Amino acid sequence: MTATQTPEAAGRHLPVIENEAAAGRVILVCEHASNAIPARWGNLGLRAEERAAHIAWDPGALGLARGLAARLDATLIHAPVSRLVYDCNRAPDMAGAMPARSEVHEVPGNAAISAEERLARTQAVYLPWANGLHNLIAGRIAMGRRPVVITVHSFTPVYFGKPRAVEFGIIHDADPALALAIHAGAVAAGGLDARINAPYSAADDVTHTLRLHATPYGLANAMLELRNDLIATPEAEAAMAERLAPLLARAVAQVAAIGAGG
Repeated sequence: MTATQTPEAAGRHLPVIENEAAAGRVILVCEHASNAIPARWGNLGLRAEERAAHIAWDPGALGLARGLAARLDATLIHAPVSRLVYDCNRAPDMAGAMPARSEVHEVPGNAAISAEERLARTQAVYLPWANGLHNLIAGRIAMGRRPVVITVHSFTPVYFGKPRAVEFGIIHDADPALALAIHAGAVAAGGLDARINAPYSAADDVTHTLRLHATPYGLANAMLELRNDLIATPEAEAAMAERLAPLLARAVAQVAAIGAGG
């Protein structure tokens, strides 16, 4: 890349990092923050309403993550393109990394991706993302500030025609400690149908980010899933961030205390 080229001009789409100098321990991660499809991939054969729908991103997740970051003094890192171009919460060998079908929706632009195109997307989107997140985490560890990694997602109220009653899912991979602490706090606070490992679990291959970036370092981690009708407006995003930030802060402190005591 020459000195005059932007990362995008060189074919790379870098993650966006906000509040990088945050004093708080938490790193918030939003892999499905954007529904943008750069011009090089056209529209993937999708209509405008499909590109605006949940298949292309997690509506409300970025606004919620920003609200949490402000209230927790946390660093936020988020992906710059639609998960239909490349899902940054999936490894390159996973079918869901560049899905040909999402729920009931076909993705024509992903129907017959060549090995060369899979490599091109991996190099353009996934590798800059994975390296950016790893560098952020490793830098904190090097400074003696072991972070807590929390990913932020949203899910649809109806899936394959079946309504979902759960409102707030807290998902864990190998280490359940933080997820259990967040869930306990949510149950105690009331007002939300909060469940562990719902509407997905690690068995559904949704914890790639945690497994790759938090588990190897032994970092406390959890994945948050909010039903997207509860964060459908900026006002709702802010209200949910106001509700969840104290729960997260207490859970992080509890897990830190347990670790210190161990």
